[in-house]
Amino acid sequence: MLRRQAEVFEPAALTDIYDRYAGKIYSYIYHRTGNSALSEDLTSDVFVRMLEALRTDRGWNTSLQGWLYRIAHNLVVDHFRRSTKRDGVELDERWMAAESFASTFEGLFHSHQLKIGMRFLTDEQQQVVALKFVEGLSNVEVAEIMGKTEGAIKALQHRALSALRRVVGGEGFDPVEAEAEAEL
Repeated sequence: MLRRQAEVFEPAALTDIYDRYAGKIYSYIYHRTGNSALSEDLTSDVFVRMLEALRTDRGWNTSLQGWLYRIAHNLVVDHFRRSTKRDGVELDERWMAAESFASTFEGLFHSHQLKIGMRFLTDEQQQVVALKFVEGLSNVEVAEIMGKTEGAIKALQHRALSALRRVVGGEGFDPVEAEAEAEL
């Protein structure tokens, strides 16, 4: 019903969608970019893309939330692909710098070591970590957003946490050497 209302651009339905999801989408983008102004712009772009898709009858099929997160993820990826100068800071380091993420993992890892460890994860593993532990989404929700099965999400999460555990937990890990390698 909400989709039908949104497709005819009913103001109450569009307001409801925006009010329900704008904060979550902003938070997700902010944790991936670490830049509030950019996050505001990209959040706006998510909702512009939503309206454009609704206008051309390409709205969500199953989950509005999953569809919006997928749009947000694609916009973040596109932004960093277009970016010619990276300011010398990796994508994962930008969102790892966010206070809410660091405080969530406080007591488990040292922030500097975690930043280094995140550099060793694939983009998909970073996305799973962000959606699961920063956004607090379930495996089912993450699977829908990423277009994967729940089992694949569990495997990505397991590999990501294992890699972080190896890097942060020692196991022959030299943080100075790892940081030098990550900067190459």
